[in-house]
Amino acid sequence: MSPTQVIVIVLVVLVVVAALAVVLRQAARRRALRSRFGPEYDRVVAEQDNRSAAERELRDRERRHAELTLTPLTPESRARYAAAWEELQVRFVDSPAETVSDADELVGRLVAERGYPTGEFDDQAAHLSVEHARTLSHYRDAHEIRLRNERGEAGTEELRQAVVHYRALFADLLGKDPVGSHTPEQHQPVHVPGHQPDATPEQRADVTPADRPHDVTSR
Repeated sequence: MSPTQVIVIVLVVLVVVAALAVVLRQAARRRALRSRFGPEYDRVVAEQDNRSAAERELRDRERRHAELTLTPLTPESRARYAAAWEELQVRFVDSPAETVSDADELVGRLVAERGYPTGEFDDQAAHLSVEHARTLSHYRDAHEIRLRNERGEAGTEELRQAVVHYRALFADLLGKDPVGSHTPEQHQPVHVPGHQPDATPEQRADVTPADRPHDVTSR
């Protein structure tokens, strides 16, 4: 074998090894993106022209997310938000349409307090997708129902589902399920043991966790 042939063989081997390294690196990055973004990965791939463009979009989200200054909630803030959510779900029985708007506002306040942008919905969702992709589809569904609600097109069952969807992201941001895994009841009055309509805030605060009303958001 001539020296020229040896050189050609070595170059071919190097090219093959380099190509294999690129393929393996791309596969590893793809697995990492799939693992991080979950169902959001498939949604973005379906929206973009090709998989490479989708993965560039997801990597850009990671870059922009890294520029945020996210703030963990204090125990006091977490308790305050959990209490606000519980009150919101009780209100669903009498005012389902208004409660959906209130849920959107409450989730928005929590998103802002955590340090996420609260401008355009799509931009907000893109930032949230980096760490909350598993519950982001719920937020998107809730957003769509809220828009239909504003047009007067959403029925009571859809509104109940919207609260369920909002709660998924709310609990994810909060770090725990705010009030368990029940759902709003739209046909039955909610009775709060130990709570009278004219009870003072201090009396309401004395209700133990076991006495609290069931969560209005499951089923």
